[in-house]
Amino acid sequence: MRMAFAAALVIVLARADAAPAQTTQERVDAAIAHARAAGIPVTLLESKVAEGKAKGVSMDRIAAAVERREGALEKASQALRGRTDVSAADLSVAADAVESGVSAAVLKSIADTAPRDRRVVAIAALTELVKEGQVPEAALDRVKDALKHGGDALANLPAEAAAGQNRGGGRPDDTTGSSNGRGRGSQGPPTSVPAPGGSTEPTNPHGKPTGKPTTTPGQSTGRGQSGQ
Repeated sequence: MRMAFAAALVIVLARADAAPAQTTQERVDAAIAHARAAGIPVTLLESKVAEGKAKGVSMDRIAAAVERREGALEKASQALRGRTDVSAADLSVAADAVESGVSAAVLKSIADTAPRDRRVVAIAALTELVKEGQVPEAALDRVKDALKHGGDALANLPAEAAAGQNRGGGRPDDTTGSSNGRGRGSQGPPTSVPAPGGSTEPTNPHGKPTGKPTTTPGQSTGRGQSGQ
């Protein structure tokens, strides 16, 4: 029995040694073949290869990046399955979302919600919010809300989220309905948030942040306070 087991092990090892290791180019070719079989535009992977070569990246790293991207594109394609209007741009930003940790359910929801001409921007905004640290479900709610207020609100959403993080030192929007974020209303539309150092328009429902408070303790009440 032991001799038979040893002989079988030798045969397996010999076959493994005989099989040549897959080269980096073969790995890239295999990923492109998988993408083609899944109906994914291979240009989305070929551009990845060209970009890596232009930057002088090693073929081993390029192959790994292409394999990872192909997997993300397949997941994105499956999440958007059933739609007849999915473009290469849709798949590209959807793959970015997948690589950022966005689930297929969230991706499908935003694709179903966003109008065709805003889908790419909506998915890209969702991805940026997740990269800023928001959970995908919370980011989805913010993007859906921004869609109600027009293209500008949607396009400015990632920058406003980053500005809010810089001002508050955290994620003020992670707590739904909370007023922890200074200068941001708990339910106000995203367009009410000014860029850092920008407009002094009101940023919460209680008034302008630049206005003089009349009841704040510890501040001088001598100037212009004739009614006290």
